[in-house]
Amino acid sequence: MTSPLFPGENLLRGQIERIRDRLREGRPLEANGLALRLVESYPDNVDGWIQLGRSYAQLSSFRKSLDAAEKALVLDPRHPTAQLVLIEALLGCGRNGEAVLAARKLEAEREADASVVLQVGYCYTRTNRHSDAARCYERVRVLQPANHAVLHNLAGAYLALGDLAKAEPLYNELLRKEVHAYEAYYNRATLRRQTPKHNHVAEMEKVLSDSRGSRMAERVLCYSLAKELEDLGEWQRAFAYLKRGADSLKRQSSYRVAVDIGMMDEVRRQFDESFFAEPRSGYCGESPIFVLGMPRTGTTLVDRILSSHTMVGSVGESDEFFRTLVRQAHGEGTRLETQRARVLDWESVGSEFCRAINEILPGYGHLLDKTPNNFLYLGLILTALPNAKIVHLRRQPMDTCYAIYKTLFRQAYPYSYDLGDLGRYYLAYWRLMDHWRRLLPGRFLDVDYEDLVENQEDVSRRVVAFCGLDWDDACLSFDRNEAPSLTASAAQVRQRIYNSSVGLWHRYEQELEPLNRILREGCIEIA
Repeated sequence: MTSPLFPGENLLRGQIERIRDRLREGRPLEANGLALRLVESYPDNVDGWIQLGRSYAQLSSFRKSLDAAEKALVLDPRHPTAQLVLIEALLGCGRNGEAVLAARKLEAEREADASVVLQVGYCYTRTNRHSDAARCYERVRVLQPANHAVLHNLAGAYLALGDLAKAEPLYNELLRKEVHAYEAYYNRATLRRQTPKHNHVAEMEKVLSDSRGSRMAERVLCYSLAKELEDLGEWQRAFAYLKRGADSLKRQSSYRVAVDIGMMDEVRRQFDESFFAEPRSGYCGESPIFVLGMPRTGTTLVDRILSSHTMVGSVGESDEFFRTLVRQAHGEGTRLETQRARVLDWESVGSEFCRAINEILPGYGHLLDKTPNNFLYLGLILTALPNAKIVHLRRQPMDTCYAIYKTLFRQAYPYSYDLGDLGRYYLAYWRLMDHWRRLLPGRFLDVDYEDLVENQEDVSRRVVAFCGLDWDDACLSFDRNEAPSLTASAAQVRQRIYNSSVGLWHRYEQELEPLNRILREGCIEIA
């Protein structure tokens, strides 16, 4: 038996493994407590600082995570895991440029280490650098030919880049090698419109039947089958699978729509007439563009139209404004404390946000953020950034809600799993938008999706003019826009504009009646 290198080494290893176990189990508070005690006892142990940094990151305490990572790197400047913790913390702090530089350095140092290169690829994905991510995933594929899971990452990168011809064969290859790579079934289904001759319905029904009650299989395959069957015009079968998948997700979720509704009501209370009546200084140095609204209302379409303009670059769904608010309000966590937000230094909020997005995509006259949920903070955006341009997308309410319901968002929009939750959330959104419209008249532009698809050029010209830009004919050819897009509409925006989804909810009037009733009772007009 090999003797320990120093007394207590086995005990130390056991403590580190316990921390790792807590992190794997999703128990970061316990992991954090153990890690704090460990670094207090062993301040020169690099692994202790690494685990402390990881635990803070899981708690969204990124400044503390960054401090722990920096202490680890003092002890071992080239430790790859410490560098990865540093990169994640920098991203969480909005220091995107530093994160990318650190990622490039680490990629060069560890180009033969597949696990590190894979993690660097995730960093590039998060900063909208999908070509760099694809390079990393291709490298992992060479280094680890048996790592079939990387095919999913690689296909996703090509999907974001609009290279669907490369993405679909990769999904097919993955599913031949790993029939249980369920997420790939849904991504493959969304790449194109399925036809009677070319679809995967029989294949997926067999996999679902053979899955022996796997919850992951049920929720992903049911959404995938619903999408392909809808393409084939098999409406009743499509909805039956869709409801089964949504119900499965709802059963596994602890989400309560009342929490989100309460948060929107609190935003209306805190950011009321008295708030906007007080003089406040925002950051006037730049004029970013925000495209927002409920998901599946055409936000990606307008993003692609505007980012086809030579003066506009899109950072996609960055979530940077919310992250900036949280950091400025209290420095950590995943929810905004609205009372603290009332007294923020709004010029600092605006300048920090602009710095963060410019580090994602430098070199443009105007940067565009198309995070749909920014409708929650619309008034705060205009307070922090008085010169910002905001385009709000609207769509027929039942079409909006059905489009959300049928989309598998995975971690986002948990209200989408239940028609009741969806209807109540929509009513709260509608009230909040009325609030912003009443308090900030003329400060943002409402665009109706149906108007856009029927009158593409007229509406596009109106949007471009509202954003203070001269007209650019490239905005009419958004499908040729080569910029990456990693959204639920990533494949759709590579096509010309179409109107086949307008009024689609009528195919399911009976099934959607509970939703329709909630909206009608909330005084929403249903055409």
